[in-house]
Amino acid sequence: MTDLQKSDGTILKTDTTGRVRTPVARRESLLDEFERSGLSGPKFAALAGIKYQTFAAWSLRRRKLAGVKAPVKPADQMGWLEAVVDQAHGPVAAKGLSLMLHLPGGARMELADMAQVPLATALLRSLEKSC
Repeated sequence: MTDLQKSDGTILKTDTTGRVRTPVARRESLLDEFERSGLSGPKFAALAGIKYQTFAAWSLRRRKLAGVKAPVKPADQMGWLEAVVDQAHGPVAAKGLSLMLHLPGGARMELADMAQVPLATALLRSLEKSC
């Protein structure tokens, strides 16, 4: 037997143990809203008034039906490494030497001249802020 419960002007069904039965259309609209929000799952569930375990189960079911794997967390945060270039041996570019930086996601940056260091530093700092 199910009961009816009013919430925000809509009638929601509950089962015999008191759990709210969310209509499929409402569940899908919540999952769509979550994907657009950019929030974490627990934070979105709290804002939507849904228990996180329930929300996680909905999200997992949706991904399985769509054949999408769970999002992968980044392995490591970007770290800084100090590199010192010894200028006593003349210009780096004159010797054909360069420094290759391999960035997360497969991006690479090559520095062939000391004048490129401030620009590379600014780029790396802006990338760090976006992570």
